[in-house]
Amino acid sequence: QVMVVESGGGFMQAGGSLRLSCAASGSIFSINVMGWYRQAPGKQRELVASITTSGTTNYEDSVKGRFTISGDFAKNTAYLQMNSLKPEDTAVYYCNADVRTTSSLIAYRYWGQGTQVTVSS
Repeated sequence: QVMVVESGGGFMQAGGSLRLSCAASGSIFSINVMGWYRQAPGKQRELVASITTSGTTNYEDSVKGRFTISGDFAKNTAYLQMNSLKPEDTAVYYCNADVRTTSSLIAYRYWGQGTQVTVSS
């Protein structure tokens, strides 16, 4: 009923920048929160950044000052600007959206398929 699609991943040298995009579509009544998680092989998935409709943001400590999350909730989209990339940023990045659909009273968290970010030293 709801799809979340990420784009913008790829290969980048350390110190470079990438911009990830996330778009949610489907029977959406409202989205309250959108966020980005990442998971490296053999590691737990961790929150990178999130943003609410009120503009409140939350960042993982290691990306503070380097990454910026933004959202356009009217378009059901979110972005993650990643600057000063480091090899340890290498992971699959997943977008999520907390969505209230037009047919449900319950909000669910929907996930995208992930986009690979690889940073070389």
